[in-house]
Amino acid sequence: MRLKLPAGRFEAYLFDCDGTIVDSMPLHYIAWQQALAAWNCSFDEVLFYSLGGTPTREIVSLLNQRQGLSMPPEAVAARKEDLYFEQLTQLKAIPEVVEHIENQYGTIPFAVVSGGTRESVTASLLSVKLLDKFDALVCAGDYKRGKPDPEAYLLAATKIGVAPGSCLVFEDTDMGIQAADAAGMASVKIPPPWERGT
Repeated sequence: MRLKLPAGRFEAYLFDCDGTIVDSMPLHYIAWQQALAAWNCSFDEVLFYSLGGTPTREIVSLLNQRQGLSMPPEAVAARKEDLYFEQLTQLKAIPEVVEHIENQYGTIPFAVVSGGTRESVTASLLSVKLLDKFDALVCAGDYKRGKPDPEAYLLAATKIGVAPGSCLVFEDTDMGIQAADAAGMASVKIPPPWERGT
């Protein structure tokens, strides 16, 4: 499978991380299942994928509301991150996205815009040897309103000094695409693992 980019010349590429640069969503789901088991909390895979880009603590709060639980968001989020880090040796980059990173690296700036923590994003990118390709990282805690709000993408454009309308966003979730649209940026959607044949 090859990614078809929108027409036009872009002065910067902005990438979501999980499910876009790295095929980490299956590993994150395993980590969630393990972290939530102690609380007898279920987390449907369809719901998990629909919440892509949502900060971890917010997901814990949402699951509490939906299931009448009182899991401590900070502690459960930290445990889930630890369980994810334990699996990093299995992490692979998504070849169709890496191809575009390699083609444009050194000619235009790149930034990562993620709902994940800086620690998680950095660990993932280090694991697949891509961290040094990015000029800026915008992660959970760097902005107030998460995707689908455009704040994180607009912040990334400011950090790399490129007008929003000249940026191309690579995203795997509908919320991420909505954030790019709201920021006035063109976007390309990365198919989920079952559509990529991975």
